[in-house]
Amino acid sequence: MRALRTPVGLASGVLLVLLAALAVFAPLLWGSQAGAIDTDALQQGSSADHLLGTDALGRDIFYRVLVATRLTLGLALLATLVGVTAGLVLGSLPSVLPRWAGRIVTSAVNIAVAFPGLLLALFFAVIFGTGTIGAVLAIAFAITPSFARLTQTLTASISGRDFIAAARVCGVGRFRLLLRHILPNIAEPLVINATLAAGSALTAFAGLSFLGIGVQAPSYDWGRLLGEGLNRIYISPAPALGPAVAVVLAGLAFNLFGEAAASAAGHRQSVRKAPKPVSTVESPSGEGLLNVRNLRVSFPGAGGWITPVRGVSFTVGQGEMIGVVGESGSGKSLTALAVSRLVEHPGVVTADRLEFAGKPLRETSQRELGTSLAMVFQDPMTSFNPTRRIGRQLAEVSEVHQGMSRKAASARVVDRLKAVRIPSAERRARQYPHEFSGGMRQRAMIAMGLMGEPRLVIADEPTTALDVTVQREVLRLLARVQEERSAAVLLISHDITVVAQTCDRVLVMYAGRIVEELPTAELFTSARHPYTTALLAAVPDLETDRDAPLAVIPGRPPEPAEIGVGCPFAPRCPLADQRCREVEPELEQVGVGHQVACWRLADGMPSLEEATVVGGPAMAGRNGEASGE
Repeated sequence: MRALRTPVGLASGVLLVLLAALAVFAPLLWGSQAGAIDTDALQQGSSADHLLGTDALGRDIFYRVLVATRLTLGLALLATLVGVTAGLVLGSLPSVLPRWAGRIVTSAVNIAVAFPGLLLALFFAVIFGTGTIGAVLAIAFAITPSFARLTQTLTASISGRDFIAAARVCGVGRFRLLLRHILPNIAEPLVINATLAAGSALTAFAGLSFLGIGVQAPSYDWGRLLGEGLNRIYISPAPALGPAVAVVLAGLAFNLFGEAAASAAGHRQSVRKAPKPVSTVESPSGEGLLNVRNLRVSFPGAGGWITPVRGVSFTVGQGEMIGVVGESGSGKSLTALAVSRLVEHPGVVTADRLEFAGKPLRETSQRELGTSLAMVFQDPMTSFNPTRRIGRQLAEVSEVHQGMSRKAASARVVDRLKAVRIPSAERRARQYPHEFSGGMRQRAMIAMGLMGEPRLVIADEPTTALDVTVQREVLRLLARVQEERSAAVLLISHDITVVAQTCDRVLVMYAGRIVEELPTAELFTSARHPYTTALLAAVPDLETDRDAPLAVIPGRPPEPAEIGVGCPFAPRCPLADQRCREVEPELEQVGVGHQVACWRLADGMPSLEEATVVGGPAMAGRNGEASGE
């Protein structure tokens, strides 16, 4: 066990084993000596016959401390089990209950956490009365609020991860999502706090017994023995020091072992039976594979609804690769999430038309959609479940959507990992995400998309944070997927040159709208929107003056809540006139497959050279990249 590989873990583990052995065997071995009354040895001090002295009835305190181990540990662990279970249930309820009910549970927990644990223990002890049962319930309910609060916080931090969203899309229910994906990822801090709670429960129980409201005669635990010995501590300290040292050592053992054991928690997973295979949707001939018309994504804000994506329309044909570029906040990733049905409440997605393969996406069930639509997320480290092996996560796609057996799905995992050029695929499939490099994780994410038979792959900035050589490999892999499988690819990138080199068409987004759409073959010769030309001007080449600073677009993109009347790019555009500031332009056809949203079109669009010079200072980024989400 990993916890025993460190000196602290080994020492605390040995101490816990010793305590457990005492709890089991001490009453059997020394129970009679602990209960034997000797009227000739009343309240004696420490001696060779009685190491810790005797009590008022002449009973040996040393043997009584050893025998009391069973009751002390048993009651502490029972109180911890009840408290941790209740806290885990209360902390998990908000993630499975309706939103209004979850808020009630959260508010109740927050109120309870405001009171100190000792005060709660005393309060419940008064309610439940003196005695063993009352003390157990008092300590358990005192532990519950803090553990519930911890569970709520950890659950909320995991619920926003991409792999949780992907599980929801796969149709995983709330309870299975909680047990299979959320709780294993928060097991480590829960284990730490559970063991700490056990040590705290032990000392709290000793305290209640010491005060006379815990264990009652004729039973006894360390706390009751401590209370009895304290009355004559100035005459003979041994009767009080014995149970006190036992309480300290036991509490320390629980705390230290909990710290050491935390890293070993949360790696066991259950296997879910795969459903029957489902068929994928088919696209009617003569239409685009993905048709989006007037897509809008809105979120509630303090001053009303905020719409980061405002009327986006585009079509992706079968086997076509479309690139989407723009600065951060332009709405690229949010558009991809809306198309993938990953925008969660309170976000609202509306569209005049949102069809994939001829069927409305919002009404098509996940089972009917099958594996025909795949998503490659921006950050595979948060997209993969860190507590599950790569192979099991990939295999789940085929088990859930294609009805494969575990053995067949595992074989397909190895085949898909080899297809994306991951060496030693059999060994790598048994590893965890943190054991992969950044490029390998991204290729594994693409392999997950290829576990089915995708007809559309949405790649949300798949080359972010990768070095140029790995970027090239990932882009080649996407191009090979498009060529070999005739799959369409919607590539979101912050690098306009990457899009120009790999895509068939490019969509330029700004402030939640498409401002220009054109074939990539014409990007460097026919781009007309001032924003597009500014992005192109930021790309350095061999003739770029290395002594001159990189160009930038003056100002910044508007926040979604700041977008008002007129063209959103007008405050940063040197070509803007009064009409640009008063009315927002719509996309106008200026050539075959070329649309531009700019009022300068009506006045005669400037040439590429003129627009570049006028818009000249363009957005700067790493190597001239147009960074964005």
